[in-house]
Amino acid sequence: MTRAGLTAERLTRAGAELADEVGFDQVTVSALARRFDVKVASLYSHVRNSQDLRTRIALLALEELADRAADAVAGRAGKDALTAFADVYRDYAREHPGRYAAAQLRLDPETAAAGAGVRHARMTRAILRGYELAEPEQTHAVRLLGSVFHGYVSLELGGAFSHSAPDTQQTWTRVLDALDALLRNWPAPTSESRTRG
Repeated sequence: MTRAGLTAERLTRAGAELADEVGFDQVTVSALARRFDVKVASLYSHVRNSQDLRTRIALLALEELADRAADAVAGRAGKDALTAFADVYRDYAREHPGRYAAAQLRLDPETAAAGAGVRHARMTRAILRGYELAEPEQTHAVRLLGSVFHGYVSLELGGAFSHSAPDTQQTWTRVLDALDALLRNWPAPTSESRTRG
């Protein structure tokens, strides 16, 4: 790559590509400088440090995921919306493992509020409204979906499911069937669960 035309956006996209190739935890300003064949100091006019670079990659990944999810769920409701939404996360993680890891980066509240994470939360809640879940149950369901999607995808990417039948697509389909059934038959809170909260 040539050194001409370096910008924060170009460096962020190159950092995202690097994350997909070598892993998000390996992305540093030094690694990016080697990719562009420039001195590290020349990148500091565009990004403050490696943490700033990682934050920018996280925001890019969240934006890409939100755009994909919005397109996928448009005009859908219920199980169709749930499945489309879940598939976006799984497909994105398989195509862009480094970016997906970046999307899990903990952001400070101000940065998070300005990023696409808010769009993800709104879409998740819109899907759950189709199951007629009100607060605080809706928040419990949001946390459940995030845990299941991220947990499954992380285990699958790590090869945890590759040692036995059935294939992971069949399991994924059954997981989504089970989530849909649970959301349609969401249990009423017990007095014990109310006192714990």
